[in-house]
Amino acid sequence: MTRRLTNEQLKAQQTMTLPQILMHHAGTLTDDCIAIREKSFGLWSRYTWGDYADFTRRTALGLYALGFRRGGHLGIIMDNHAEWLFSELGAQSLGGISLNLFTSAVASELAGTLNRIKTACVVAQDQEQVDKLIEQREKLAHVQKVIYVDPTGMRLYEDDPWLISFSALLEMGERLDAEQPGLFERELAQGRPDDVAIMIMTSGTTGVSKLAMLTHGNFIDMGHKWLETAPVGINSNWLSISPPSWIVDQMWGMGVALTGAMTMNFPETPETVTQDFRELGPEIIITSSRFWEDMASSIRVKMEDAGRMNRLVYEAALKIGQAVEDRIQGNMPVSFLLSVARVVVSAVVYRPLLSRVGCSRLKSAYTGGHPISPDVIRFFRSIGLNLKQCYGLTEAGGIFQVQPDNQVKAETVGLPLPGTRTTISKNGEVLVSGGSVFRGYYGDYEATEETFVDGSLKTGDAGYIDDDGHLVIIGRNEEIIRDKKGRVFSPDFIETRLKFSPFIKEAVIFGEGRPYITALINIDMANVGSWAEDRMIPYTTYTDLSQQERVEELVLEEIRDVNQRLPEHMRIRKFILLYKMLDADDDELTRTGKVRRRFVYGLYLKLIEAMYDNRKELPVKGQVRYRDGQTGTIETTVRIQDTGESPGTTEE
Repeated sequence: MTRRLTNEQLKAQQTMTLPQILMHHAGTLTDDCIAIREKSFGLWSRYTWGDYADFTRRTALGLYALGFRRGGHLGIIMDNHAEWLFSELGAQSLGGISLNLFTSAVASELAGTLNRIKTACVVAQDQEQVDKLIEQREKLAHVQKVIYVDPTGMRLYEDDPWLISFSALLEMGERLDAEQPGLFERELAQGRPDDVAIMIMTSGTTGVSKLAMLTHGNFIDMGHKWLETAPVGINSNWLSISPPSWIVDQMWGMGVALTGAMTMNFPETPETVTQDFRELGPEIIITSSRFWEDMASSIRVKMEDAGRMNRLVYEAALKIGQAVEDRIQGNMPVSFLLSVARVVVSAVVYRPLLSRVGCSRLKSAYTGGHPISPDVIRFFRSIGLNLKQCYGLTEAGGIFQVQPDNQVKAETVGLPLPGTRTTISKNGEVLVSGGSVFRGYYGDYEATEETFVDGSLKTGDAGYIDDDGHLVIIGRNEEIIRDKKGRVFSPDFIETRLKFSPFIKEAVIFGEGRPYITALINIDMANVGSWAEDRMIPYTTYTDLSQQERVEELVLEEIRDVNQRLPEHMRIRKFILLYKMLDADDDELTRTGKVRRRFVYGLYLKLIEAMYDNRKELPVKGQVRYRDGQTGTIETTVRIQDTGESPGTTEE
């Protein structure tokens, strides 16, 4: 049975800050309670709550020795490692505010964000991140120290006074603690729940990311909401795989795991996540829709490549699972024979399959961040994974709308968590209020004022509440499209269904004021590449593969299949396979993988116009920016594909 903190203990947390909760756990939880596990060289190391508190204490005092003070800003450029937690809580112990940045960001992007908050200290993951900062050193006048975590490759930097290792920072903190006993406790005691704890970058789909300020109380409130509803407690495992600069892992690491005394687990590398899943057996996971889309594609492709007998067994098992799931969602009874068949195929097919992808012990799995196709939800639920769609916002402190276990409806995002109120404005915008809603945007009073109405946060999403009280998200308000006949639809509605195909990685839909719908498509390089190799289709680069006629025919069939399940006016009439992947470094995607639709429209306007000009092909010359900041040129000819949808049904 899952151990949980008592209601009295949780109530007491409401008067604390996040590092004060950590120190309280360190003094009350025994050593059999594991706070953190981290995998390195194939082995798991573990930290008790006492260890966690000690590292945070030394980190805080090390920062203090470097001159970091109350109200200061700490920049953190890290992947999922324990030092992220030590750095963040260490800064908060001194009354500081942290901001996590994406490790995938280019040097100029990092410098621009660090300058916005005038950060004095930066914690960087490794040599790669340090090199980015050194490249922009002259522009980072406010940065006094860069603290690097991984010493690999840093020997040549030892004489640079701008840099210091994380281990040296801990030693400085230990010395200061001996010299000034009680300093940490005095600083810690000054913290209040309504102090700003963290700034998080918004998605930035329409321009420069804003910096949302979230308080200790925001995270504690969100943590308690999840602890009330999720099947987790003391020592429950959470595998941290989303970037710390995204709200989900902040919500969980700083909110749910910390307040509920869960265990934070850090995988060795992104490539070992599946194996680490199997070893840990986490009870719950929340991650992006892309994660589940990629996993669904991988499973489907592997089953296509399986032997004939295995493939037939899998297809039969999937049909049984889909039949059961469709009856459950339709509130229809499941027959005895179908129930028995589900039990059998679960033992023979579902459990081994879920074990292979590391999900066999999950009690609940959630997808958030971007709309996901109901087909993906239906697929996983049909094979026995309790995958549910949820909805949240950085400004709301994370995910506040969740599908209950017994009320999963694939087209909705469920019901609000306890203490959260979700309403719909007169113009159809989703509004939310509750204790986890943010303080405001850093340095942007006007934007803060504009995002509230009558005390509720405006989400920017259009939606409605169905007869069962479930929230249905239509799409972003500014992205709702009206075609030439004035018919309204959301591009997301079509794009998510296209991305259920294992051969389509990304899709961007157009049609505002146009007679029909068109799309730019990115193929999935890995899956399409395997498909091409099986058929002995030679190719060299992504550009070469994407422009192969047989690949165009493959994607055409996938789009025709989706068209059959769409209303007539939403069907795709023409599409182009893009000659390059959409990339965050080219401003086409946000760092969380969301399409920046306006940028894409401007960059590829000639291609879009060609799909409405009855052209068959178009020569293109485009630029691509590489991770090192250099640019290259791509020259090719793209062909405009017609899906065969009748002009009479889509055009005036």
